[in-house]
Amino acid sequence: MPGILLDTLRGINGNERPIWLMRQAGRYLPEYRALRAEKGGFLALVYDSDAAAEVTLQPIRRFGFDGAILFSDILIVPYAMGQDLEFLAGEGPRMSPRLVDSTLEALSAVPARLTPIYETVAKVKAGLGAGRTLLGFAGSPWTIATYMVAGEGSRDQHETRAMAYRDPAAFQAIIDTIVAVTIDYLAGQIAAGAEAVQLFDSWAGSLAPAAFERWVIAPNAAIVTGLRKRCPGTPIIGFPKGAGEKLPAYARETGVDALALDETIDPLWAAKVLPEGLPVQGNLDPLLLLAGGDELERQTRAVLEAFVDRPHVFNLGHGIGQFTPIEHVEQLLGVVRGWKKPS
Repeated sequence: MPGILLDTLRGINGNERPIWLMRQAGRYLPEYRALRAEKGGFLALVYDSDAAAEVTLQPIRRFGFDGAILFSDILIVPYAMGQDLEFLAGEGPRMSPRLVDSTLEALSAVPARLTPIYETVAKVKAGLGAGRTLLGFAGSPWTIATYMVAGEGSRDQHETRAMAYRDPAAFQAIIDTIVAVTIDYLAGQIAAGAEAVQLFDSWAGSLAPAAFERWVIAPNAAIVTGLRKRCPGTPIIGFPKGAGEKLPAYARETGVDALALDETIDPLWAAKVLPEGLPVQGNLDPLLLLAGGDELERQTRAVLEAFVDRPHVFNLGHGIGQFTPIEHVEQLLGVVRGWKKPS
């Protein structure tokens, strides 16, 4: 049985709505915090496939979500391309050498760094049970490139944007390499048991329209095309956070099977302007889940009702916050599980 989530991603508009939450495996769960304390650093946890599989399954056991999202990180791709990666406490990821100071040719690929991730996928698949969908993922090329160029995250991605304008040929080579590695990486996840995949473009909103076409739409379209040749029939969810009014063009031109929406998007607008029948995912504000109460229930129902006429996966507009109370997640689940499409 494929399950309601996979059916929805394939275009079926059923009477109920599947639900999973971005970052559902993570710091808001006491069982995650206990395992993280036992295993040590974040990267050590990601590369312990038994522990990473356990983390992936924790929210399924607790809440019964319709999908399990692989516990890993988007920066595994540049790590496999040969950049060094470390996670500094309180500061986030650091990559070296920075490609603003170095060249792509200076990196020596280490494809073996992908193998433990595939092992995690296989172990999650074995423990997931019927009726629930295993979601793999990767970062989209623009977002990955911002970390590779600057060596860390930034608010406006200025170093990467400047490089793309200053030396578009060199930047295109970085993007093209990320595309090729990402296709291989996602195909490997699917071979190991992932039934759908999501492309996270966390920094898509920082680009002007022409740059968005070149550095977001075109690379994601290339990944969709390449992955469809390798893994036909596997749904691909695109998540260009911050894309705003560029979402319809992204949906049409990338060819993704489903579109995830961030919390800044008016669901009524999205329901009207996106391609007819395209499955959507989202888009409750994570801070509403943190706050809870009557407003959480009201806005949850508003999202559900806005997408009544198309396939819809209920989710947040971005990742669940680490201080989100467990009881608020249970409150959200009660509203979504109790909702039925009007006859």
